[in-house]
Amino acid sequence: MSDQYVKVQVEQMKSFGEDAEKEGVDTEEQVPGSSPSASVSPDHPTSTDASSTSLPCKQTGKSRSKPGREDKRHTSDVASQGSVVSSEKNLNRLGYERTLQVKGTGKILQRKSEPNGNYVTIHTSKNIEEMRREEGFKLAKKRRPVTVDTSKAKTSLEALKISIKQLKWKEFPLGRRTACDIYWHGVSFHDNENIVSGQVNKFPGMIEMLRKINLSRAVRTMQELFPEEYDFYPRSWILPEEYQQFTTQIHMVKEKDATVNPTFIVKPDGGSQGDGIYLIRDPSDLKLMTGSQAKQGVVQEYIQKPLLIDKLKFDIRLYVLIKSLEPLEIYIAKEGLTRFCTELYQEPSQKNLSHVFMHLTNYSLNVHSGNFVHSDSQSTGSKRTLSSVLYRLAAKGVDIKRVWSDIIALVIKTVIAVVPELRVYYQADIPPGKPGPTCFQILGFDILLMKNLKPVLLEVNSNPSMRIEHEQEVAPGVFEYVPSPVDEEVKVGVIRDTLRLMDPGHKKPTPLDWLSAEKCNHHQDETGTLPSLCLKQVYPKYSKQFNYLRLVERIAALFIRFLGVKGNMRLGPTAFRTFIRTCKLSGSNFTMASVDILYIDITRRWSGATPDSREAGMGLQAFVEAFFYLAARRFKSLALREQVVSLLELCESQLGPQSGVEERRSLSCSRALPRTVKTQAPCLANPQLSSPAPLRRAASQDYRHQRFKPRSLRANVEN
Repeated sequence: MSDQYVKVQVEQMKSFGEDAEKEGVDTEEQVPGSSPSASVSPDHPTSTDASSTSLPCKQTGKSRSKPGREDKRHTSDVASQGSVVSSEKNLNRLGYERTLQVKGTGKILQRKSEPNGNYVTIHTSKNIEEMRREEGFKLAKKRRPVTVDTSKAKTSLEALKISIKQLKWKEFPLGRRTACDIYWHGVSFHDNENIVSGQVNKFPGMIEMLRKINLSRAVRTMQELFPEEYDFYPRSWILPEEYQQFTTQIHMVKEKDATVNPTFIVKPDGGSQGDGIYLIRDPSDLKLMTGSQAKQGVVQEYIQKPLLIDKLKFDIRLYVLIKSLEPLEIYIAKEGLTRFCTELYQEPSQKNLSHVFMHLTNYSLNVHSGNFVHSDSQSTGSKRTLSSVLYRLAAKGVDIKRVWSDIIALVIKTVIAVVPELRVYYQADIPPGKPGPTCFQILGFDILLMKNLKPVLLEVNSNPSMRIEHEQEVAPGVFEYVPSPVDEEVKVGVIRDTLRLMDPGHKKPTPLDWLSAEKCNHHQDETGTLPSLCLKQVYPKYSKQFNYLRLVERIAALFIRFLGVKGNMRLGPTAFRTFIRTCKLSGSNFTMASVDILYIDITRRWSGATPDSREAGMGLQAFVEAFFYLAARRFKSLALREQVVSLLELCESQLGPQSGVEERRSLSCSRALPRTVKTQAPCLANPQLSSPAPLRRAASQDYRHQRFKPRSLRANVEN
């Protein structure tokens, strides 16, 4: 290489840099021979054009015989249209093309390197969006279509078919001999027992976990640890187990104040669509028996002052996607449904307790009312979109952002409450190392807004209806299904975008992506024909605000570690003793004999509380009770939450870093408590009415001496 050539190259580089500074060109583009530190990292593009995404860039140049001229001319042209933004690596290999994106014009310029080291302008490309769409169509043609087994879809089939058609995927309505990418079940994970790969739209154990009793127990445990955070769930008593406690407390309230006459709603444990729900004002009205068998269910305090629209009570059906358990990913649909009662609301009295069309918002009940209005409009009728209701409230001056924020918090906290037990079910059906599918699931959250706009959780449905048509009487006694535009608008979007998120062809986001609010909700449509996602990620996007609540998950991690046998869901006496020894929790004041007594007592009572349990031993809920007792015994001077945190730290330090289901890097307990722990019972609508003691007591003398004080569960059902 001659000295003159080197000199020319240096002058050319200087010329390009000077003109770029004058005209507004990004001088951080790396040309051959420039310092590597001047290049832009591909992971952090410098584009400030909010309307487009930086594309792989190509750089320009002309011939060696006219050093600097062509670069000056071309740089000036670019600068006259706007600033240039670029980012890419390995720019100085031969034949590499770069794209210069012109800010404000929607256009890009391309250049290509020659073997002699110079750059030649190729052409001015089309609009960025047009180019992206063309590339998306080419990529979509190259990819094989995603396969979906819909043979078990049942009532969600029509919405699912529409979604698959919009995505241009391939449906197998009768199943397939070879494996599919996605299996869509109508009821449970076990609809098809022969799946060893792919993705299933149900989690094992979700049906059991979201029954009224198990959900109440899970939330009650969290209320013990975080009473102020879990005040969105009404006070509940489990039947028939806590019938005596419920009766005693009601009589005590009425004796103290004869004017207090609370109303309660009774829900069967496995009920759905409003079946078996009724209101009472006296414990004697409870229907405890079905033939010779006791009815399993819950009785909850009734919310007497709901928010009304058009003088009608309504609730919100919100669709929530749990994309994965490990790591935990939660999405919330931006659009939902509101279901209205069909009789004008009045506060409950002995005369109107039986008026189900006034007090119960279930669609399956109100659709049989003569006042039910089927409407093609999203803002009228007995079923409307959530957005139409929020717009109406906003017009009255309601802070909708605050309401939506409270709803998001309610959803995240509820999922955190049920995840520990779900992990136990998951490892039992799909043990680590065993071939099996991954899971995701759409849940239906039923939420009531109180008069003060506070959201209250009514229940969570593991199999929310995805039907997009409704039954209509077209002639006396003749019914047929007709399309429901409101249902189709909401439900098709939820299913379609759930499938888009679960597309096996898309790269999974990394933890670094989750730190960005833009990236965590970004999902590029390759063809450019689909709307933006209607599902918004809320976790781990907001994990920093809620990670400190995941204490019971850490207890579940200890429980799973000591289960031993794959597929087991209950801890045997030997495993419980191993847990005590390994964590060094026994001593002269707490012998192994005391450990055995504690295990026997707690296990016996929990087996009585769950008569349908198929396995013998200590389940997770019983283990959590034992853990709380051990924490209170070990750290007597602390409040309950601090006791549990301290014992967790002790056990995890004894077991090493692998004791958790996942690394607890963000759950340092000392940092997890943002506020001082209050032991005072929170405010209640009726202060005299305390809920059942969440912690059971073992029969051993040693155990009775360490009793916890019953803690009232905050319901906050005032205005």
